[in-house]
Amino acid sequence: MEDRHTGTDEIIKAISGDGFVSISVISSKILTEQARVYHGTTPVVTAALGRTLAAASILGSTLKKSGASLTVRISGGGPAGSIIVVSDDRGNVRGYVQNPLVDVPKKANGKLDVGAAVGSEGMLSIIKDFGEKEPYTGATELVSGEVAEDFAAYFAASEQVPTACAFGVLVDRDRSVLAAGGYIVQLLPGAADDVIDKVEANVANTGAVTDVLNSGGIDALLESVMLGFSPKILERHNVEYNCTCSRERFLAAVLSLDKAEIDDMVMKAEPIEVCCQFCDAKYVFDPSELEV
Repeated sequence: MEDRHTGTDEIIKAISGDGFVSISVISSKILTEQARVYHGTTPVVTAALGRTLAAASILGSTLKKSGASLTVRISGGGPAGSIIVVSDDRGNVRGYVQNPLVDVPKKANGKLDVGAAVGSEGMLSIIKDFGEKEPYTGATELVSGEVAEDFAAYFAASEQVPTACAFGVLVDRDRSVLAAGGYIVQLLPGAADDVIDKVEANVANTGAVTDVLNSGGIDALLESVMLGFSPKILERHNVEYNCTCSRERFLAAVLSLDKAEIDDMVMKAEPIEVCCQFCDAKYVFDPSELEV
């Protein structure tokens, strides 16, 4: 599952030479393939989950506090059900889809119909948890269920930041991931109309992000979207699919259940099996472990 260009997934953050445009670009092929293997997703669900993983990874990497986390929930009412993705402050992610085996017909142009699988009658919610008081929650209505358009709408409504974003997943005939990733580009205060026009033109000329990533990698995608802006790279670092589950955590979760439920499990004297939603790892506990 090694990326053909870098061997790793990574995020690059950059700013235009004039200081009016910022961009975050991600290559997320490996982590998307790992999610696909964990969950056995169909191609259209792989695309939906992969796009959300890429977006959440970029947003998580913007959190300014160590140990902070960001959770994205997309509930569009489609047959795939809800998508949940969690990112840490470095952009390492984990996620799952409620119904990973769902399939829907392709669009007339032969593309995967992510919007039909996700649905558009629902909400995109983003929760930022800094470990202090109540987490910050922002939510907007879905526009299309295609993910990128929904995140652009979120930025416009919740953060009032002019934003263009694109996320994609290219799935091979054997259902493995050939390329995945995308970008979020934002205009900073003071950007003139000609800057806006140039960004829009670059976005249009860049086209499908997976084509650029598959042929030239993450640097080619950055150069295409920021053509003519003399981008200065501020940061680049690796990201990965990172599930934080453990036997100890699940045992603690089981022990936090109502006492009557625990007593019932002990009385049945049968092994208790629990499964992690993020990586499908299974943990088995003997009833004696619940006796405290």
